[in-house]
Amino acid sequence: MLGRGYVGASVRDIVEAAGVPQGSFSNHFSSKEAFALEVLERYFADAGRVIDETLRNDALPPLKRFRAYIDATIAAIRRHGPRNGCLLGSFTAECGHSDILRKRLIEIHAERQEAVAYCLKAAVKAGELPKTFKVTEVAKFVISGLQGAVLLAKAERDLDAAENFKKVLFSMVLI
Repeated sequence: MLGRGYVGASVRDIVEAAGVPQGSFSNHFSSKEAFALEVLERYFADAGRVIDETLRNDALPPLKRFRAYIDATIAAIRRHGPRNGCLLGSFTAECGHSDILRKRLIEIHAERQEAVAYCLKAAVKAGELPKTFKVTEVAKFVISGLQGAVLLAKAERDLDAAENFKKVLFSMVLI
């Protein structure tokens, strides 16, 4: 599903990749949508660990942990290959047909946005950003901008868009 997305990965593809009979799939999951939701939860659990180690890690200076989060996101895309992109982005682009997936993706993006805002608020409090800094607006921008950059990386099969997002973010937005 990471490489093909929700629509592009058939149940047959999934069971072949898992090396199990197709009947095993229906014994464990009521539908492809239920399977996709489980995949999404596991993927976000991994992303949640990165959030805890970076954005919510109060032991590090706020902007240092913020940069670590952006770097970790780009590194994950590099590890999986830019052509695979990010499961959250791929599912978000395809979720119009599934209210269950769409609602969960909205919650996940909101959780990511809250974590970014938490870190940016800490940066304001620590004096790393001005007191007038628009934390909520920038947190929304970061999540949507980073996700867009990762989608472009998938389409272009290159991380230039993600690297450019990072460069602009740290040289023009977080000043």
